[in-house]
Amino acid sequence: MSNADLVLEGGGVRGLGTAGAVIRLLEEGYTFQRVAGTSVGAVAAAFVAAGMDAEELRTVMEELELRLIPDRERLGRRLVPGVPMLSEGVSLLRRHGAYQGAWIHNWIKTVLATKKVTTFADLRREDSGDSEGLTEDQKYKLVVTATDVTRGRLLRLPWDYHLYGLKPEDQLVADAVRMSLSIPFYFQPRTLTHGDTGQDSVIVDGGVLSNFPVEIFDRTDGAKSRWRTIGVRILPDLPAGMAQLFSLPALKLFPLLQLLQQVVTTAVVGNDQSHLDRPGVRDRTITVDLPALGVTDFGLNLTQRQEAVGRGWAAADAYVRRCPTDPE
Repeated sequence: MSNADLVLEGGGVRGLGTAGAVIRLLEEGYTFQRVAGTSVGAVAAAFVAAGMDAEELRTVMEELELRLIPDRERLGRRLVPGVPMLSEGVSLLRRHGAYQGAWIHNWIKTVLATKKVTTFADLRREDSGDSEGLTEDQKYKLVVTATDVTRGRLLRLPWDYHLYGLKPEDQLVADAVRMSLSIPFYFQPRTLTHGDTGQDSVIVDGGVLSNFPVEIFDRTDGAKSRWRTIGVRILPDLPAGMAQLFSLPALKLFPLLQLLQQVVTTAVVGNDQSHLDRPGVRDRTITVDLPALGVTDFGLNLTQRQEAVGRGWAAADAYVRRCPTDPE
């Protein structure tokens, strides 16, 4: 087996490609010491950090019911029937997101429980060879990114829970992943409450500020890295951008929100693109080509799902042929 760190980009349904790539890397014998992810990348990252092997990850992704992910909020005792987009429109106005995100949150929690992972305490790691100066809050197998729009800052969880008077080991992994999944205007944002002051912060998708933090595990003490970092990308470079990949019909009811969504989604791609153009960054990145697959295409049939996973598998297969695992 070969050690590595793994960083997974966000991108909604295109995360099926991520899963395919990770499955191939696990089949190749990689052991991932630390895993980071944003949005849907945080989901796969959590499962890998929890110890899933290739077959377990493949099974979980095959059983995922995509159509249930866009879960409308109930208006009164039941959904308003026969009025297209009304539920989503009301949720946008009331909750700042078209869908609750409750179904995917519960699904993540249930899957992690099968690997006996509940809080970040279950993902604690101790390694004397880590960078000098690494804090106690950073000694975990998993990092997910989110964006605090109240404070205007990127969150790296569990690293940054101390900023809110919270102990990382007490926080639920599924809650952190759900925060990272809060695609602006699509899923309702989450609230993070300061443990001492009681102040609430509104949290949205980590991709707003950093959708592909491939440098997150790079050493800061000047020492040579003990193993490689592998990144998996699933969004195209600008100018194609995410603005052409995101689709939420309910936004047509609110032209201002539609403009804001275009600004946010373009930023998701653009913020990381300049970093990708630095020397050596793309060399450690697997890019999965998923033409015509939208971030919110939750109605994919079985054939389309298998094709997306297969494209991810093939992209990672090309990587392992080009970059063999490190010798023991």
